[in-house]
Amino acid sequence: MRQLLRGSRLLRSIRFLPYLIPYAAWTTLKPVRRNRVLFLSDSHDGFVGNMLFLRDAMLREDSNAEIIGVFKSSLSSRRSLRDVLRLPYLIATSAVIVLDDFYPLIYRFRIRDGARLVQIWHAAGAFKQVGHSRAGLPGGPTPGSEIHRNYTDAVVSSAGIVDDYAEAFGIPAERVHAWGMPRSDAFFEEQTIKAARASVRARLGIGASERFVLYAPTFRGNGQRSAVTAPEADWESIARTLGDGWRLGVRQHPFVTSGPLPAGVVDAAAEPDMNELLMAADVLVTDYSSSIFEYALLRRPVVFFVPDLDDYEAARSFYRPFDDYAIGPVVRSADDLAAAIRTAEVDETRLSTFLEEFCGSLDGRSSERIAGELLAVRVAKATA
Repeated sequence: MRQLLRGSRLLRSIRFLPYLIPYAAWTTLKPVRRNRVLFLSDSHDGFVGNMLFLRDAMLREDSNAEIIGVFKSSLSSRRSLRDVLRLPYLIATSAVIVLDDFYPLIYRFRIRDGARLVQIWHAAGAFKQVGHSRAGLPGGPTPGSEIHRNYTDAVVSSAGIVDDYAEAFGIPAERVHAWGMPRSDAFFEEQTIKAARASVRARLGIGASERFVLYAPTFRGNGQRSAVTAPEADWESIARTLGDGWRLGVRQHPFVTSGPLPAGVVDAAAEPDMNELLMAADVLVTDYSSSIFEYALLRRPVVFFVPDLDDYEAARSFYRPFDDYAIGPVVRSADDLAAAIRTAEVDETRLSTFLEEFCGSLDGRSSERIAGELLAVRVAKATA
């Protein structure tokens, strides 16, 4: 059934009729409410990450803003009847609608004049290809797909990746703004970093003098519904080889479920906040995960464990050659991981070039800037 829906615009329209018909009615009956900001996600419950930082910044900017969030934990989870009934009204009457990920329901709507549909995305940088950039690849959009195309604005972490996201979302580059990424602000607050590092390490049982290595890969597959775990390694053996003074933690992507970890390996998935987990780590081991962009702000070593690089690049592809992202040693065999971790260092020149390209708008003021831009648009429309 999902494949039929993907391939038929008519079937997709029929699927969303319970939302589209009342939406059309509400756009006739009710005006846009200039103080209403609606946050929508089918990937998480509640205000977290970028949405949390942006919501708080909006309330600091305008305490009278009416902030509403409608969430469900995943694409496959069922929407409540209450949300089914209220979503058309809320979408029709909100001045600003904020997304942070793929949100299938919204792409059938024609956004009202004077309203904004804003994609703040959940990741910094431009690493693995997404959206319309994947046309023709497995799991990519079907020809003529309407996904993403109705965004009035998209927000990215650097001017250097504006064209990449314009392609991904199928929108003009003029609609893509290098205003930053809200949750990155925490990486510019020294006290926040110190406090997070201490609290996370205490909860995980990691001593203050121990070096903590975090393995945090992305998922494999085409998306949330098809996600599987990244290639495994003998983490117990690697932890033993690293020896005294080192601790190794593993955190698979939230889209996947992994089995129990061996003795001596820290279950880093117990920590819900990836920002704080990165702040606690001394070395990040990852693959094609966008976590490299935020971790780079800490100017700490990164090791890339990519035993499936050739297959992944063929199936998923990147916005740049993989070497452009490799700000640390690249390891293809698990046998070489321990040595790479022990000797990993930061190449300051290469790191600075990397940050300028992918994180040039991250300066600790992203949330404030994005809130100001979106609320200014709202006020300008109200007074026009």
